[in-house]
Amino acid sequence: MIGRITGTLLEKTPPTVCVDVGGVGYEIDVPMSTLYTLPETGAKVTLHTHLVVREDAHLLFGFASAGERGAFRQLIKVTGIGARIALAVLSGMSVAELAQAVTLQESGRLTRVPGIGKKTAERLLLELRGKLGADIGAVAHAVHDNQADILNALLALGYSDKESAAALKQLPEGVGVSEGIKQALKALAR
Repeated sequence: MIGRITGTLLEKTPPTVCVDVGGVGYEIDVPMSTLYTLPETGAKVTLHTHLVVREDAHLLFGFASAGERGAFRQLIKVTGIGARIALAVLSGMSVAELAQAVTLQESGRLTRVPGIGKKTAERLLLELRGKLGADIGAVAHAVHDNQADILNALLALGYSDKESAAALKQLPEGVGVSEGIKQALKALAR
């Protein structure tokens, strides 16, 4: 497996880039998020890669970070999601946004990606749950510090990501941790 490529960036023709490594030009498909971070042509570039070997082709996919590649690998494991759809997802949202959408079970964010319908979005949410390493971290960064502590407390008490996120949305802005936990538990008890 080719895990990483370092070489000279020869051309950028979205969604494909060509990287010269020792006189061999590798065509690599990249998500738009990676394409925007690449330097100008002629500069040295390093991409984390994933090689897909099919009967009719060997396809190389490149990513700016190992986290992006990890998310891609999780996406292509989902039933009905191929490499092109996985690239579209990563082009439409960052890994942190994807993890947050999965944690909060927000299918609407996924359906905005071209090629993802309601059923596919729901399948993604179901099969990716708990598999993206930054699930809880993404939510914790997206909310106020106190709310992150409240979220972690609810998760530790055994409530699901979806239930905990719904309870957090009902809390007033700037609530303290202990009061927030009490109010969230009351909301969950209803």
